[in-house]
Amino acid sequence: MTKLTDTTIKKAKPSESGGVRKLTDGGGLQLWALPTGSKLWRLDYRFGGKRKLFSIGAYPAVSLAMARKARDDARALLAKGIDPVQARKGERRERAAAQENSFEAVARKWWEGWRGGKAPRTAVHKLRRLEQNAFPALGARPVGDIVAVELVKMVQGIAARGALEVAKQCFQTCGQVLRYAVAHSLAERNPAADVRLGDFLPTRARKNHARVEESNFPELLRSIDGYSGRPVTRLAMKFMALTFVRTSELTGARWDEIDLDKKRWTIPPERMKLREKHLVPLSTQALQVLAELREVSGHGPWLFPGERDHDKPMSNNTIRVALMLMGYRGRMTGHGFRGVAATVLNEHGFNRDHVDRQLAHAERNAVSAAYNHAEYLEPRTRMMQWWGDYTEGKVRNNVIQMPLRAVA
Repeated sequence: MTKLTDTTIKKAKPSESGGVRKLTDGGGLQLWALPTGSKLWRLDYRFGGKRKLFSIGAYPAVSLAMARKARDDARALLAKGIDPVQARKGERRERAAAQENSFEAVARKWWEGWRGGKAPRTAVHKLRRLEQNAFPALGARPVGDIVAVELVKMVQGIAARGALEVAKQCFQTCGQVLRYAVAHSLAERNPAADVRLGDFLPTRARKNHARVEESNFPELLRSIDGYSGRPVTRLAMKFMALTFVRTSELTGARWDEIDLDKKRWTIPPERMKLREKHLVPLSTQALQVLAELREVSGHGPWLFPGERDHDKPMSNNTIRVALMLMGYRGRMTGHGFRGVAATVLNEHGFNRDHVDRQLAHAERNAVSAAYNHAEYLEPRTRMMQWWGDYTEGKVRNNVIQMPLRAVA
């Protein structure tokens, strides 16, 4: 039997009657020249007593050598009693299953459940981080086949771009996805649990927000009292010093969040870093600031309205700029008030859990999330009044002497 050549194949034309012309190459391999001009590879074989055809592909995308290799592979299956057509269907089913259980598919299912209760912006940001960093490396991989070394290489690649924090967050998110896969019987184990970031990522010295020492705190408080700029800005700095909330939590404060009867400020979850409602007990000094603030800005929804547009809240940069104008560039930030308060309260014997809860630092489990905004509320109320008295005493340069453990 004459074997096919590339020249023969290129010259092959349909039959003179306009039908399909079949050229053979041996072993059942055929080239079909169609009236449309297409040339298709087929394998003619028998299985289970029936004649069957196995599609290999179209020429020239599938070359003569490739077609012969596919024929040999198919005949090897036949020698084992396996039908090539059924084997291909099985492979397609496996690929479909692998695609359904790919890391990307599972990650998107995890994200749909995780996003509940999260701010839309936070949820979208999380998904984009996966799309930009994890999916290119792991997206097509069956989630049950991923091993630790793949995670390590992916994270190291992100870190090599100079995005160390992104690398860390991506590793943590991938760990959550893989844990979800284990919980839903899509994987036997979570390979992220086999390694720790410190094992393969460089550590970066933590950069603390600039803040004054306790010894310089009275001078800062007196500088705020004497601030000659906009009264609302001065009162915002005083209120931040007394409540030590985050800048964004302060600038977005609304009058309807303040309960003067209960002496309490309730910050809604959408403005909190941990997305939980947060209670801030208000000291006598904080209430005095609010009374003064009501006189100068109490005609709209915001405690601290913007300077140019009173329908919008104060910019987050306002306090930073005010501190710079007061001579505290590089020495103090809005966030620095939190550090000063935490240091002083811990050094004066307050319970660390109470301090951390007032700072809204510690993450809590889902079981307690519904009620823990009021956790340690009574001792925190006493602590915040102590802090108000402390700062007032500092301003008067008459420091209140408190026992080592002011609150049990």
